Amino acid sequence: MPDIRKHRGAHPEDQKLFAEDQIPRLRAAVADLSWLLTRDYAIKDALKLVGDRFDLNERQRLAISRAACSDQSRTLRLASCLAVDTVRDQNLIIDGFNLLITIEAALSGGLLLFCRDGCIRDLSSIHGSYRSVQETETALSLIGESLARLDAAAALWLLDKPISNSGRLAQKIRALAALNGWAWSVELAFNPDKEIIASDRIAISSDGPLLDQTRNWINLALYIIEQRCDHAWLVDLRS
Repeated sequence: MPDIRKHRGAHPEDQKLFAEDQIPRLRAAVADLSWLLTRDYAIKDALKLVGDRFDLNERQRLAISRAACSDQSRTLRLASCLAVDTVRDQNLIIDGFNLLITIEAALSGGLLLFCRDGCIRDLSSIHGSYRSVQETETALSLIGESLARLDAAAALWLLDKPISNSGRLAQKIRALAALNGWAWSVELAFNPDKEIIASDRIAISSDGPLLDQTRNWINLALYIIEQRCDHAWLVDLRS
């Protein structure tokens, strides 16, 4: 079935599944899942154990799996995270779909999770095909204006080549950058994670396994949401 969404907004059940009275239970589940991951339990088995214990549905289980991480990963990610103002005159490499979809969700009223490692993550999924939404250009503009304000030297966007419509998005990003004078380049890659990990540029992503292997990164999504998305729906699942 083709994706016909015009917004990256909330799931119809999210208001109930992530209501205020659900948050203590979800935070406890994130803490338990993180405890198991710290002790090297496999994520699949640990998630089933915790999900069953707290009687979570599939979407809630997805949320806690994105919010949780082991103590080891949390320590590693926080240690390699740079303050956003350190990007002045620096070259950046952007996990394109990861960053863009999070900001689209923030602008669309979609659910955002404040996760244990300090990252903001959404529950959107593009299932192998990306479709621009009404907030796409605004999201790109917010990213560009934020990087310009931080005086970053240049940014390389990496988009997953196997995802359909990635070429169209690349053209849109290049056109917007040219219009605003932003020093951006865009490349399609079969494995963006591998290229980001190997790069000596400062990374922009909230992908947990990627951050475990990245030399340095900045939490740009959090910065943009705090500075420019006052009405974003942010659920804090940290203990």
